[in-house]
Amino acid sequence: MAKIMDRLLLFIYSLSIGVISVVAILLLSGAVSYSLTNEQEQLLIWAGITVAVILFLLSIRFFYISVRRDRSNLNSIDQRTEFGDIQISVETIENLCLKAASRVRGVKDLKSRIKVSQAGLEIAIRAVVDGEESIPTLTTDVQKQVHDFVGDTTGIPVSSVSVYIANVVQAPSFKSRVE
Repeated sequence: MAKIMDRLLLFIYSLSIGVISVVAILLLSGAVSYSLTNEQEQLLIWAGITVAVILFLLSIRFFYISVRRDRSNLNSIDQRTEFGDIQISVETIENLCLKAASRVRGVKDLKSRIKVSQAGLEIAIRAVVDGEESIPTLTTDVQKQVHDFVGDTTGIPVSSVSVYIANVVQAPSFKSRVE
């Protein structure tokens, strides 16, 4: 909810700055002529002060948001054991996935992505295969290897492992040179 509010405030802030800039350009360039009575001038000054204070407060809010450290962005999975708390970074789990998947022969150029859900880890593996072996067999082997290795190593349940085969490696063709 706070992020939606901040986005709305940023939108209003940007729109206000844009409108003020256009009005200032038109008035200062002489493109729009104006004449004010003393009462209108006083009203304009108070409106200007009010807008300036609001924009200043919004600026402080956005400055605070830009420099604070967001606790929800630490990207770790927390576990509680009888001895205390354990935090495992998502990057660590991604590297464990890559390590497990690389043990399957015929799989190359691996990338992993982790999503944490109520049921456990949802792991997505992207791979390139060499085309020498059956792709369904390779993907099943990768799924089983990653599922078992990550589950055993971290103690975190793995709900699913999906494998996306991005491409097949082309075998380099060697041309013989005749001298």
